[in-house]
Amino acid sequence: MYRKSKKRRKIIIIIIVIVIAFFVLFYSLSSNRKLTVVESFFKDAATIVMKGVMLPFTSLNAQKDIDLTESYVIQKNLNVHLEEEIEQLRDALDLNQTLTGYDVVNATVISRNRSYWYQTLTIDKGSKDGLKKNMVAITKDGLIGKIQNVTNYSSEIKLITSNDVNNKVSVSIATTTGETTAILSGYDKENNLVLISGVDSQVEINKGDVVTTSGLGGMFPRGIYIGEVEAITNDKYGLSKTLGVKTSQNFNNIHYVTVLKEEKQ
Repeated sequence: MYRKSKKRRKIIIIIIVIVIAFFVLFYSLSSNRKLTVVESFFKDAATIVMKGVMLPFTSLNAQKDIDLTESYVIQKNLNVHLEEEIEQLRDALDLNQTLTGYDVVNATVISRNRSYWYQTLTIDKGSKDGLKKNMVAITKDGLIGKIQNVTNYSSEIKLITSNDVNNKVSVSIATTTGETTAILSGYDKENNLVLISGVDSQVEINKGDVVTTSGLGGMFPRGIYIGEVEAITNDKYGLSKTLGVKTSQNFNNIHYVTVLKEEKQ
């Protein structure tokens, strides 16, 4: 009984202290006078108690704010991503209207390996859709590559940004003095430029000159847009030039492609 009575007295004393502390706290808030030492003690005690009571709710509200912010950012990014996909799909459909001389297949990019991001991508159309190896893949921004492997329901496209030694494209450069041909043979990842080698050093090349496929070799049809000359480098012997070409295509962001099956007869 004594222990229970002692415990009850402690609880009563604590309650009284808390009540007094809160009274002092609210009284001090409504008064501009300087607090006494006792009032300061009770005010501090009340503040500590209030912090302890409010902490779980403050933490919960803070977490809710963080969750809402993260949710907003994620939703905003998803909306941007979706808008980009819709725009690319519209571009692909518009491109069909301009390619009246070809049978085409529109396809969706379904896979890209991060380790070979600039090498290949996989689309959701294959031999069942009439696709074959070496068919050309483009977007509204120009050439992106050619098919290198085909299954019944998918195809792997080798991108022009691949540094594969066998991945060469014959190109035509429109200069102020006429056209000259060369070979697209590599990719400068650091500067995001496709590289064209074998340009005669005597040919005048300027930044902004337009580069398209030449049609030579029969692999790529003539006139498919690739980009514009951005950088010009002479070799150490002064015999040829290497050009860095800026493409309009963002190779980090390809959702839809158009495959040229064959020219219409």
